[in-house]
Amino acid sequence: MRASHLLVASTLSIGALAYVAGSPASPITATSAAGMQQPASAPTQVTPPREKDSVRFAIIGDTGTGTSSQYQVGERLAMSRQMFPFDFVIMLGDNIYGSERPQDFITKFEKPYKALLDAKVLFYASLGNHDDPTQRYYKPFNMNGERFYTFTKGNARFFALDSNYMDQAQLKWLEEQLSRANERWKIAYFHHPLYSSGEKHGSEVDLRTQVEPLFIQHGVDVVFAGHEHFYERIKPQNGIYYFIEGGSAKLRKGDIRVGPLTAAGFDTDVTFMLAELGKDAMQFQVLSRNGKPIDSGSLPLAEEPKKAAENKPSTR
Repeated sequence: MRASHLLVASTLSIGALAYVAGSPASPITATSAAGMQQPASAPTQVTPPREKDSVRFAIIGDTGTGTSSQYQVGERLAMSRQMFPFDFVIMLGDNIYGSERPQDFITKFEKPYKALLDAKVLFYASLGNHDDPTQRYYKPFNMNGERFYTFTKGNARFFALDSNYMDQAQLKWLEEQLSRANERWKIAYFHHPLYSSGEKHGSEVDLRTQVEPLFIQHGVDVVFAGHEHFYERIKPQNGIYYFIEGGSAKLRKGDIRVGPLTAAGFDTDVTFMLAELGKDAMQFQVLSRNGKPIDSGSLPLAEEPKKAAENKPSTR
């Protein structure tokens, strides 16, 4: 499942790059393109869903700036939904930067995504390191007062975690919820990436040692994280697909260090993701605020892990 080479597709500015790695033998089929700036009226190049009853959602991270880049992504999300009708959005933390007065939630969330909220699209937030934990009581974030929680959509179960404070209570809850989940897809998302090629932060190794064994044991399929202000698709690790989408309003140009982890990356402009969970594969596409495709592909659903021997009925 590992890519064999790295292809630099385009360099838009010194240190800011877009690239994709892959090989014909890889089960990941992906394309990557770096788009130059376009006017806001430029058409959005979105691929429609492939399956009728699939689970469709958008992914955004590090969003709550209230700046023009956030509003432009919000506008492009609404435009994308006309061709890719997603039902909900997952938020990867740093939902509100700076002050968190009532008017800040309006300018940094409700106005940028007004078209989606008016269309009854639900947002499911996780907490980032810049977020006040009391955000969990903000109803439009659908956290129901919890730092970590789970929900189902079709034949997929989502696990929103609080990576700021991975205590024993959360780990116990996660193990219990994962062990009970029998949905076809298991998706985890939170703020700090377990794997990252970012120069500013990099991989959260301590967090990885806590949660990845549970992900592997209980068959988590895909993990989304933010924190790094760029987009990165990690080469599959232990049978799990990892994505970073922390550049949906903030951007750290030139921060991706080309290395063995990266299957594709983009640190030239702000981006968002669209995903479709089908019967046997996840289709994904990444677009910039100008509607240009950055990365896309089809990721096959892995087989469920074998039950541990101690969980099998005794024959004695």
